[in-house]
Amino acid sequence: MSKRTLGLALLVLGLGLMFVWLTRPQSLEQTFDGERAYQDVIRQVAFGPRLPGSEGHARTIDYIQAELQRAGWQSEVLSSEFRGQRVQNIRAWRTQSAPVILLGAHYDTRMYADNDPNPENHSQPVPGGNDGASGVAVLLELARVLPPEAVPVELVFFDAEDNGRIADWDWILGSSAYAEALVHHPQAVLIVDMIGDADLNIYMERNSDPQLVRQIWDVAHRLGYAQFFIPQYKYRVLDDHIPFLAKGIRAVDIIDLDYPYWHTVADTPDKVSARSLEIVGKTVLAWILEYGECLQQANCNEE
Repeated sequence: MSKRTLGLALLVLGLGLMFVWLTRPQSLEQTFDGERAYQDVIRQVAFGPRLPGSEGHARTIDYIQAELQRAGWQSEVLSSEFRGQRVQNIRAWRTQSAPVILLGAHYDTRMYADNDPNPENHSQPVPGGNDGASGVAVLLELARVLPPEAVPVELVFFDAEDNGRIADWDWILGSSAYAEALVHHPQAVLIVDMIGDADLNIYMERNSDPQLVRQIWDVAHRLGYAQFFIPQYKYRVLDDHIPFLAKGIRAVDIIDLDYPYWHTVADTPDKVSARSLEIVGKTVLAWILEYGECLQQANCNEE
């Protein structure tokens, strides 16, 4: 082979390798960006408390929709009266096909920090760095990185989740309103709530669908996150998955209740970890990519 022919062959080989490198699927390490998600937490808290009807609430709706549009998703605000309160859920989709998976998180914050160790703070609103902003941040980052070839996914940002034990209010109003109005039932609902704790300890939740729990915890284990997704049942939680379970839809709640700043004025972004957001986000992303098709076909291994 002449030097010229050899050089041409090496050039073609190099171009081919470059094409493969540029078109290969990104690894999870390259896709879900915990630092970018953490910036979503900071921005939400900067809007102020996201109490239904407040300025911070309205600005958060605008922010969520703007980020979804930037990521190539369509969205709408579903405003309704439910149990005497105005509820504004945000629904997002990327395809007109019926969703196989619904991913949800609440964006509102609690009106009163009634778990604060200082009684003088009990009338103050909760900043919601972890309880509210962390779940929204994970969903927004998933919207940015979820591959187009994934099964149809619907994102729902629930309103009015966090104000139970307050006069004229109740827990999980947004998700209850959404589930009541469902037309197409997804094969699985996954809720993320309070998953940004720097000391991340996610136990299996007792109300959640056992098969979905096994799938997600197995994925986390294979990703090296077994110390964060602890394969033990600990809590039974009233959260945004409950209305879907009541409709006969399989649902799972990913939540870390071992959080000392829950419903206190100290629930601020400095208690949230980009690493924790990334651990949860990568686990959810890997679960969608691994189990989405069998969920769509209703033939996931039941063992």
